[in-house]
Amino acid sequence: MRGSHLTEPLVMLATVLQWLVLATLTGILVGTGCSLFLRILFATAGHTYTAPLWLQMAVLPVGGLLNGLLLYYGKRQNRTGLKDSVIIAVNDQNGKLPWKTLWIKPVATLITLGCGGSAGKEGPCSHLGASIAAGLGELLHLNSELRRRLVACGVSAGFASVFGTPIAGAIYGVEMLAIGRIRHNFLFPAIVAGVTSYEVSRFWGVPYPKINVSFVGDFTELLFLKTVMIGILCGVVAWIFIELLHGMRRQFTRLRERFGIWPPLMPCIGGVILALLIVVIPNQYMGLSLPLMDNALQGQPMPYLGFLWKALLVAVTLGSGFYGGVITEQFVMGAVAGGAFAHLFGLSPPLGAAVGLVSVVAAASNTPIAAILMGVELLGGDSTLYVAGASIAAYLIVGHRSVYPEQQIAATKTSWMTARADVLVSQEKVRLSGELLRWWHERRHPGTPYTADPTDPPEDRL
Repeated sequence: MRGSHLTEPLVMLATVLQWLVLATLTGILVGTGCSLFLRILFATAGHTYTAPLWLQMAVLPVGGLLNGLLLYYGKRQNRTGLKDSVIIAVNDQNGKLPWKTLWIKPVATLITLGCGGSAGKEGPCSHLGASIAAGLGELLHLNSELRRRLVACGVSAGFASVFGTPIAGAIYGVEMLAIGRIRHNFLFPAIVAGVTSYEVSRFWGVPYPKINVSFVGDFTELLFLKTVMIGILCGVVAWIFIELLHGMRRQFTRLRERFGIWPPLMPCIGGVILALLIVVIPNQYMGLSLPLMDNALQGQPMPYLGFLWKALLVAVTLGSGFYGGVITEQFVMGAVAGGAFAHLFGLSPPLGAAVGLVSVVAAASNTPIAAILMGVELLGGDSTLYVAGASIAAYLIVGHRSVYPEQQIAATKTSWMTARADVLVSQEKVRLSGELLRWWHERRHPGTPYTADPTDPPEDRL
């Protein structure tokens, strides 16, 4: 570098100071906004558990209709042409989000969870955080690169506020943007915003439950392999959940197009289906289902198909057009599955539930690093060796699919498969690599030249 040797350190110091100011301000605003949302949510959600069955069944279609009307007419306020996806905002919209629709998703989530729909609480907080950050970037007239980072800060701050995991939440907000890539220049601002948002939420009295699972004892290679087996199981659970979720969305879309149904009525139809399902599925699988997760972590017996009932309710809820998050539900599915199957691998149910808790998140969201850190922050530092291998194994088993259709594929998870870089996971079909196909062709047809697929990337056509 030409010039003074102090130039680079001074620029780096200025960068640190810049993000200390911007990310701290973002964390304060997002933490306050998310705290307000969470306090309202705690006051309104969960009351349907104790209501008579007929009332539970009645409010679900009504909640669906309200959700449909809100999303249908509320989104008409967005005349900017911008999509309200936080991932697209960072990857493709230069950190811009429609400001007027900021309130829609939080209110829709309150309706969803208030009527007993099965969904998570973090979705509206990440959206709220991203929107606040986008508005701040616009107010300060920041350039496009700074806006992208600021929006990622807002997402991280939202996750940190919801789960009480400032570091994991920060990493999640960055890692969720693409499969196989973490933008390291986003990390410092995300961590500052996450920690600030978490502390602000604690100041406003947001409660964060403590999870007490014992990880004492000698950790052995055999025990490590057992946790990896739980991770493989959780990868399959995540695979089933993703396929159910996207499959249900496709079926509801076909139903609407086939019969020309008015879009706001689709969540109402979903509410009718949910009302029928809860006749045979216990109501503990409705809503957030946090008591169910707590029971699994305490070692209470869990049904083998419990995760499937939860996945089905979430898929119908979100697939029909209700709005809500998905991460809380991944926690529940992972804990239930881990607790139910733990004894098959020689593990205690609480330990299996704890490992499963984060492994499904690692797989379904393609965020293994954030999941491992969630284990550390939620379960304690002693859990690291238990959750690390399981989370990575689950992440690999689920393949190149995601609960987030807007997530990009930056790199494939194995050298045996190939995909175009930076294409949405919903738009790209991952294929076997040319090298593997060539090897297979040479084994089956010795002496016959291999003809590469012209659609393969150049490196696979060599």
